[in-house]
Amino acid sequence: MSETETIETQPVIRVVDLVKRFGGRAVLDGINLDVHSGETIVIMGGSGCGKSTLLRSMVGSLFPDEGRVELLGRNLNELEDRGLNALRLRFGILFQSGALFNSMTVGENVALPLREHTNLDEQTIDIMVKIKLEQVGLREAVDLMPAEISGGMKKRAGLARAISLDPEILFYDEPSAGLDPVTSAEIDQLIMDMSGKLGVTSVVVTHEMDSAFRIADRIAMLDQGKMIKVASRSEFEALRDGEITGDEQSDLIRQFLRGDSEGPITDRRLSTGYEADILEAAERE
Repeated sequence: MSETETIETQPVIRVVDLVKRFGGRAVLDGINLDVHSGETIVIMGGSGCGKSTLLRSMVGSLFPDEGRVELLGRNLNELEDRGLNALRLRFGILFQSGALFNSMTVGENVALPLREHTNLDEQTIDIMVKIKLEQVGLREAVDLMPAEISGGMKKRAGLARAISLDPEILFYDEPSAGLDPVTSAEIDQLIMDMSGKLGVTSVVVTHEMDSAFRIADRIAMLDQGKMIKVASRSEFEALRDGEITGDEQSDLIRQFLRGDSEGPITDRRLSTGYEADILEAAERE
């Protein structure tokens, strides 16, 4: 998707002045973010920055203390359980671990949403399961148990389940975590395929830089509960490569993107105290 297309399309997700507190501490502090139809947006930031809390807020697992989240034109704050459950059928989530049920085969895991939320007969469900597993390159594993497949295969099986109801939006929580570089690249390709071939809007939470720069149309970066930059992948690449310089925020973003051991992030940790920083990060996550 081009930057022009991203700007011109209507947002399918709107986060407006979002504040979420735990124990009196603002984990998210005035977050604003629009996600447009068909784009892949990557949410990144250091440990404890609030990105997992933001994702959970977007899917209605957490509700704001202030502000609002609008998903597919609906304000999540105003929905009762029935309306929220109906809305959840329109998006899918790939959890960090894959979150497969260990007592079910791969095929049964993928079939579960179809059995719970549709009136399809078993023959049709079996066909749909094979189609979804084929889309993620895993049709041969239909009868295997989760314990019999690798971590990367579990992620792909989880993705097949997430797309079983043909969602409009896919949320990914650290999809490359714990995977080797080749398997990680395969997962990234699947994310791009979902967007390019199926037109799915993708929201990806990750701290894997290679993955982020491979899949993103735009990147949103959080720092200490605040949204410090939302921009195109090319602008973040320019920041990373030192083409944009001159202020502390740019230096902070560049340090994170490069993984440098010295810069504003480490200076801040030293100045605020190690123990306070660790406690703050633990509360945010």
